[in-house]
Amino acid sequence: MKILIKNGRVIDPCSSLDAVCDIQIEDSIISRIGAGRADSAKGFKADLEIDANQCIVAPGLVDLTARLREPGYEHEGMLESELRACVAGGVTSLVCPPDTDPVLDEPGLVDMLKFRAGKMNLTRVHPLGALTKGLKGEALTEMLELAQAGCIGFGQAEHSISNTQVLQRAMQYAATYGFCVWLRPQDYYLGQGVAASGALATRLGLSSVPVAAETIALNTIFALMRGTGARVHLCRISSAAGVALIKSAKDEGLPLSCDVSVNSLHLTDQDIGFFDSRARLTPPLRQESDREALQKALLEGVIDVLVSDHNPVEGDLKSLPFAQAQPGASGVELLLSLALKWGSKYKLSMIDTLRVITDNPAKILRMADPSCGTSNVQATPSSNAQVASGVGELRVGGVADICIFDPNAVWMVKPEDLKSQGKFTPFAFDMGGTAMPGIVKFTVLGGELVYSRD
Repeated sequence: MKILIKNGRVIDPCSSLDAVCDIQIEDSIISRIGAGRADSAKGFKADLEIDANQCIVAPGLVDLTARLREPGYEHEGMLESELRACVAGGVTSLVCPPDTDPVLDEPGLVDMLKFRAGKMNLTRVHPLGALTKGLKGEALTEMLELAQAGCIGFGQAEHSISNTQVLQRAMQYAATYGFCVWLRPQDYYLGQGVAASGALATRLGLSSVPVAAETIALNTIFALMRGTGARVHLCRISSAAGVALIKSAKDEGLPLSCDVSVNSLHLTDQDIGFFDSRARLTPPLRQESDREALQKALLEGVIDVLVSDHNPVEGDLKSLPFAQAQPGASGVELLLSLALKWGSKYKLSMIDTLRVITDNPAKILRMADPSCGTSNVQATPSSNAQVASGVGELRVGGVADICIFDPNAVWMVKPEDLKSQGKFTPFAFDMGGTAMPGIVKFTVLGGELVYSRD
């Protein structure tokens, strides 16, 4: 298909492009970016024209944490619904954690997930393989085989490893082949609570998770990185103390990147209210001082990426008392708006705002990809692990993954309007949610229009 996107404000954080111009798409790639209509003498005749007047034309968003609930919920059609939620939010590439049912610890499971997602052709799906079998923190998985099946890296999702020797061996294995280890820093023993330590948890009588659960885990990870040489991506940092340790580790030169969820960036433990299970999240929401530190760390580049931490939860599991309710919330359709909200607070340019959900996560994907030549192993020819050239940026010759949105439009988060089957979010209007900036109008994946807001 040939597509012409005209009259839009084209913004590409990777190249610092910010100009009103047209984009020409042919055979899944961007063939031209420039002012004025394409030269018809060169044989280009658009099958589809998209008028992006008053809209921003940006790279497709890259989300480094989004659960698709497959394998495990095939009977509910979760994969299709969650991928449709992704494109409705402008997300064209995502990383899914390995905590599926069954766990992504066998190549066949990875093959199946990538095959099913590929057939739907809605969003590029990059699975993380399990670091240990069954995420039990005991026996290591065959990381090399999982990488050849298409895994972009290896992690434990929310399952901490209590045995430090196992974690050390896992990092040694990963370092041998140049694989990236994705870890959410939380001490196994201190991380068993349901709310962040503080006055609110005490008043509500909820078991708590101290900040030390994060800082102890971070110190352990950094010590093992020094000894093994492993590259690590830290997932969903939640505390000011954690930010300070990460800054020191980056200043030291450790091969490290990290992200923060939209939940921790915008909410605090006060949003739990009176045991509202929609705010039952992992990591738990912390205090205002932590939220401010996280926002500034993202601004200063200490934290590299903003993620949706999309985790759709069905009704019965959220209707339980707070401590028994399943943690998680839908967020992929809110990622763009919550990035714009953060950028507006600090009066950032649109380029700098979009960077944390396009260029920065795309760079982490490319560094993690075993098939990109940055590791010691090459993906097999049948592997679908390779990050497509041009993901997270707009350039001639790059893949045409594009998000077109109206930055001036606002909307309210109403659960019934979400494409995701998970209707629970702490940003919902009836929880006191405010108007969200930015509405996605069109999403293009590989030169195909996969979403259009009617």
